[in-house]
Order: sequence, then structure tokens, then C-alpha cells
Amino acid sequence: MMPGTPSRMAPPPHALLRWGAMTWSALMLLAMILTPAATAATVKAEAALPPSKSVTSPALPGSRVPNLAAMPDGRFAMSWLEPAGEERMALRFAIYDGRRWTPPATIALGDSFFVNWADVPSIRPLGGDRFAAHWLWRSGAGTYSYDVRVSQSADGGRTWSTPITPHRDGTASEHGFVSLVADTGVALAVWLDGRKSAGHDAANHASMPEMTLRAASIAGDGSLRDEVELDPRTCDCCPTAAVATDRGMLVAYRDRSSDEVRDIYVTRREAGRWSAPQRVHADQWHVEGCPVNGPALAAQGSHVAIVWYTAAADSPRVHVAFSEDAGEHFGPPQRIDGGDPIGRVSLALLADGSALATWLETSGRAALVRALRVPTHAAPGPAFTVASTSATRASGYPRVVTNGKTILFAWTETGSTSQVRLAATHTR
Repeated sequence: MMPGTPSRMAPPPHALLRWGAMTWSALMLLAMILTPAATAATVKAEAALPPSKSVTSPALPGSRVPNLAAMPDGRFAMSWLEPAGEERMALRFAIYDGRRWTPPATIALGDSFFVNWADVPSIRPLGGDRFAAHWLWRSGAGTYSYDVRVSQSADGGRTWSTPITPHRDGTASEHGFVSLVADTGVALAVWLDGRKSAGHDAANHASMPEMTLRAASIAGDGSLRDEVELDPRTCDCCPTAAVATDRGMLVAYRDRSSDEVRDIYVTRREAGRWSAPQRVHADQWHVEGCPVNGPALAAQGSHVAIVWYTAAADSPRVHVAFSEDAGEHFGPPQRIDGGDPIGRVSLALLADGSALATWLETSGRAALVRALRVPTHAAPGPAFTVASTSATRASGYPRVVTNGKTILFAWTETGSTSQVRLAATHTR
């Protein structure tokens, strides 16, 4: 998780992509001017959501790092880590139908979990009774020597398969910041891969080779196919994001140029081929170390929203942008924070196409979990506070997910004993 210094020259954007991005930006600005939805009254009506209310958490005291997913039938799945006796942890999950949670069940149990506030496990529905889940497992004595493990269930989570590792390099190095997404009967895994750093001293930051971005597909029987390197040089420890669009898969991550500019990039898989990485917006954030602040994505068909944090020019900001062509081009970003954001973003798309973004905002010595509904062609309404939490790393990444009607929030409440907390609201 340490920044390295070896350099590669980032390929210059194609002229066509530059033209396309400028054209799309112009169209988006014109739409915001001409669309009747841009009136103040309409913006207020579109942006308003009922106040969120507390939801009983199925996670015990000591729980942390929640992750959420919406299921095709409208229910929600949540995974988290919690202690399971001395020196052991359990990856647990439960399903919420809007009224109650199923009894928590265990996906994995052991004493070799790699537990990190930003590099967290997940559960993803694959259709029907199928699920995939991932977690991190130590592979050696090094601080950042750990592997990705993926297990699947074909019976609604009652039983889980023997875990497999999607990367086959066999090195005792860092592999993590995974995004799992359903992909036509298989699970697509995307992760940051540190195999180039194997054998290097992690304490010697200057000599550490770069992290890479890789992906592979995992079939129901655990077999792997199509492992590929998507970007040979990325930011070291910023979470990734991946979604399915009606044109294929879309992956977002924080890139790392040869001169240490770390902006958000995307790559698309369309007709079986991955595109060259493309920058979402030229923030030009020059930073020597990893900010541990990745993007979030949400998609409905070709309609895509992305949210990210940047501190370019020493000005921390949270931005949202939209795409109407499955992430090939993005419109101009809208700043949504309140002036002092920490970042750690999450995102959901509502039924009307508006984006509901969450992030952490500094509030004195603490932090607020803030949320904002961002319409596609109008200015956003006022942000609202979901919860108060710690500004420290222990509070992790708050999460938001929706099934089109209910919006569910999850976060880690810190203190002498941590615990996963939840709240919900509804679209009008």
C-alpha cells in the first residue's frame, strides 16, 4: 500500500476521445440550460427525500466494514466482518426485505484475514439463488502480503464453495481493493495487483514497483478465464469500482501517471475487448502518496453516474458526473460537498436516473455521513446528514444502495467497540 516511483509515460488521449468529451460536455451544459427541470421549484421537488430512519443492525458489537448489494428481487444483502473468538474473524452476511433481516450466516472463518478499513470484503448476487463473496487472506509474513479469496453459493447462501484465488502469480504480495460484479452467469473480479513488488522491501517506499489493475472471470464451478492486465500503473490503495452496463462492463479506478498525477480513469469491456484507459476529468491532482480515496459507480443501461474525491490544487472536493453512453464519455462534473470533505464516496442511481451520492464531511473533530440527490439535468438540492461518525480511518467507507424504492445506508460506528449501523429512507 505504499507509493512507488518507477515511471511510465501515460499514453496521450486520442484526438477523437478529446473531441467526444468536449462535445458531450457542451451537450450536457445545453441540456441543463434548456430543460424545464432546471427550475428551482422542480429541482427542490426532485431532490427532496424523506428523512432517513434507523434500521436494526444484524451485526454484533465489534463488527465493521459493511458492504451492501441490491438483489434482483428487491431485497438487500449485506456483508461485514466481526470477531469470532480470540484472534479469529468471521465474514458474515444477512438479507433484508425492508422489514427484517435474516439470521446472520457465516461465509468464512479464520485467523488469517487481512482486515483493513478501506480494503473490505463484499457479497454480490449473481442471479437466482447464486451469490459470490470475496475477502482477503494473508499469504506471507509481510505486512501487505495477502491474496484475494472468492467463494460462491448456489443455494441462497446456505453453503459456500471452497474459495479460489483469481490471480495466479503465486507471489507473497498485495492483492486487494476488489470489485465483484455479475457478468452473464459468471462473476467478474477486478483488483489491484502488487505482484511486481514481490521480493521488495515494503519499508523502502522509493524502490517499490507500481501496482497494476487486473481482472478475471470466475465461473460457477470456480474455474478462471480471461485474466488480463487493465492498467500497468495505478494508485496503490484506492478502492476500485465496477458495474454492468447495456454495452458491457465498466471499471473505474485511480490512475497514477509517471509524474504522480492521480486522477480517476475508466476502462470498458465491450464485445469482449477492454478499451484503453481514459480519464473521467482532468483534475490534475498531483500527490506523491496514495490518498486511499477511490471512485464509485452506478449504472442503468447506458446511463452511468460516477462520484469521486479529489484534492487538486489543495482544494478537497467531491464530484459527480454522468454518462449517457455507458461510460465512453462523461459530462462536466458537479461539485457536491459542503466545503470540507474527507471523501470515501458511495453511489446509487434512483429510478428517475438521478444519483444519490454519499461521502464523509468533516464536522469539528468528528465526521458526518452526508448524502445528496443529484438530478441529471438540474442543480442538486440540499445535502442531508445520515449519521455522525469518526473522521478517523476506523470509520471506513459508508455505503448506500437502492432497489428503486428503498434506500439503505450502512456505516461503521466507532468507539470503544465498533459496530455496523444502518438507516433507510424511501423515494417519493
